[in-house]
Amino acid sequence: MAAPRPTLDRESAVWANGQLLVGVDEAGRGPLAGPVVAAAVVFPAGSALLEGVRDSKTLSAARREALALVIRGAALAVGVAGASVREIDGLNIRVATALAMRRAILKAMSRCPAAPPPRLLLDGHRMREIGFPHEALVDGDAHCHSIAAAGIIAKTVRDRLMRRLAARHAGYGWERNSGYGSAEHFAAIRALGPTDHHRRSFSPVSGLGLPTWPSRTPCPGSQTPPGHN
Repeated sequence: MAAPRPTLDRESAVWANGQLLVGVDEAGRGPLAGPVVAAAVVFPAGSALLEGVRDSKTLSAARREALALVIRGAALAVGVAGASVREIDGLNIRVATALAMRRAILKAMSRCPAAPPPRLLLDGHRMREIGFPHEALVDGDAHCHSIAAAGIIAKTVRDRLMRRLAARHAGYGWERNSGYGSAEHFAAIRALGPTDHHRRSFSPVSGLGLPTWPSRTPCPGSQTPPGHN
């Protein structure tokens, strides 16, 4: 069965009101190692569908890389940001994901006209920790073109980062598993122990008795920047 094709229905409704839509998605909420990465993508009003843009999980790595270049070329604005392993462990993964999304949104907004304010649409469920008025769409990467594009950008950036980390930490297979809990990765943690890039709040790393990172304060900056209320 073919994967659903995201549409521009939500973008078109927002464009009809003279606004822009910011589609937001993340990659890396579930792995045992590495940061969580978020992307925010804004297409110009009246844009056409980009052929092949789908839920990033349904695409091969090579196809994602090719589409990421197309998306960056067609978008009005792209913002990419992350939250570190220490932030994940100190805040919890939900708040760290919101922090990464907030950072990505701010980058994208800085490249967009301040008025009228854009509309934010997140993949999944609403996250008040972001600190911006927004809407959310469950399985948004399967239904909304901008969210699907953001998911592809986030996934390609994070996978590239994990390949670079794999070159410095051999044996964990991060170039193949992107830090997720594969059999190879579990075996390496048992044989080699965790690295500084492992999430100490995630099992099985949390069961190794390691000291925790210093706690962090909640996601900063609940106020919306001027012009984006």
